[in-house]
Amino acid sequence: MKVTQIPFQKTGFFSKIMHDYLEKSKLLKPFYNNFPDISGFKNQIAEKQKSFKLETRFTLVDALKHQYKNFEISEKTAKNLELLKQENTFTITTGHQLNLFTGPLYFLYKIISTINLAEELSKKFSKQNFVPVYWMATEDHDFEEINYFNFDGKKVTWNRNDGGAVGRFSTDGLDDVFEVFSNHLGNSKNAQYLKHLFSEGYLKHKNLADATRFIANELFAKDGLVIIDGDDKQLKQLFNPFVKEELENETSFRVVSKTITELEKEYKVQVNPREINLFYLGENFRERIIFDDDFYKINNTNITFSKEEILKEVDKNPLAFSPNVIIRPLYQEVILPNLCYIGGGGELAYWLELNDYFNKVKIPFPILLLRNSVQIITEKQAKKLEKLNISKEEIFLNQFDLLSKKVIENAEIETDFSNKIQFLEKQFQDLKKVAIKTDVSFLNAVNAQERKQIKGLENLEKRLLKAEKTRQKDLVHRITELQNKLLPNQSLEERQRNFSEYYLEYGTDFIDALKTNLKPLELEFTILEL
Repeated sequence: MKVTQIPFQKTGFFSKIMHDYLEKSKLLKPFYNNFPDISGFKNQIAEKQKSFKLETRFTLVDALKHQYKNFEISEKTAKNLELLKQENTFTITTGHQLNLFTGPLYFLYKIISTINLAEELSKKFSKQNFVPVYWMATEDHDFEEINYFNFDGKKVTWNRNDGGAVGRFSTDGLDDVFEVFSNHLGNSKNAQYLKHLFSEGYLKHKNLADATRFIANELFAKDGLVIIDGDDKQLKQLFNPFVKEELENETSFRVVSKTITELEKEYKVQVNPREINLFYLGENFRERIIFDDDFYKINNTNITFSKEEILKEVDKNPLAFSPNVIIRPLYQEVILPNLCYIGGGGELAYWLELNDYFNKVKIPFPILLLRNSVQIITEKQAKKLEKLNISKEEIFLNQFDLLSKKVIENAEIETDFSNKIQFLEKQFQDLKKVAIKTDVSFLNAVNAQERKQIKGLENLEKRLLKAEKTRQKDLVHRITELQNKLLPNQSLEERQRNFSEYYLEYGTDFIDALKTNLKPLELEFTILEL
């Protein structure tokens, strides 16, 4: 096994805001609190320890134990639950949607990043305890984002009609999906485990939240992972004061809008706040709360509340109030003794909109850490890369640029016209010295002729490269085929493939290799040769 790390910036798949964050750009400093390094964690521990209440810890642990009551709990996870009662215990959290059978590969990378960081901090800060947490996005309602996963180039899809929070969705109908998936797996030992994991998860649990908890618990309980479901009455009651603040004062809208005004001067804004960043959650619906004409109206329903009525409803029915993407992070930080949120580039981009909002409501803003990203390369693929003289960094080049680069390197003739263009430009510089002493119309004609001839050379250079690609069609085919395997749909494979493809081939060795080699605080992209 061989591990290579390259800067995230050199993959071409991460945004300017993430580049600047990783490079600690002064432009971004106003938008976050502590940076993800040991010094930053030292500061974050002090801030969180001072602000997080002991009674909140006991409510949290009581709620978590209730959520786990029908699940086998590992000794390490049980120990972590008890540790959460102690004032020197903190969480490292990641969150993810309830994608069918974990969805894309980076689900694993997120959780392993979280586990590994908790373990690393335990070594650096021996007087504190660190618990890895997976926040299940049970209240999301975008079913089309989670109802499938890709396996061996095919889309395995769960079709159903439903509304409301996805965590509450019945698992009815997933036996048909299981049958389709099973037919692709074969009967190896690893295939049997994948079948067991899917069937035990989805066919023996009544809703999507429980099924997802089972699968994540099966994969990571040995590492002490704690899985939390925010769709919980006890936990929502802890958040009630912030829900009322949102309803009465529209605080998040005012503060985040102001932050966005500054952020968008340099960066693309990820999400925009609503006037009220809460949904009202019913049995089969999750709809926006809109304040209009002195009443709180639930969008697409006939439900309305006066101010007095909706504030009473918060106390009476806290489960009905579901935070959207803007204030869900606050909910997380209110109920968890959390130091750090680990997420992808898109997630961290919207978290960076929230620092001032957290300051306004007096909750410590967590450290933001870009999760580990991984490119898997098989032994066979590594040999092909070597034979084609493609470096690890070159894998991520745009396909046209990669092909051009390798065709030019392999060409027996000179395909680069830059020297010829420079020579032409020099000739025209001499001609312009003469032209400037004559009529301006002659100078304009010289300039026009220069542009025309340089354009002609550039077009000839492109035609020559195209002809050379045709001549080297075998090389072009081999590179194209290999890169398409490594980067399906010209995207990072972690966004396309499901973990089951690699588990089928390597079994637990695959997860063990990730666990051994992912180093979250090194802030680099990992290339792992299996």
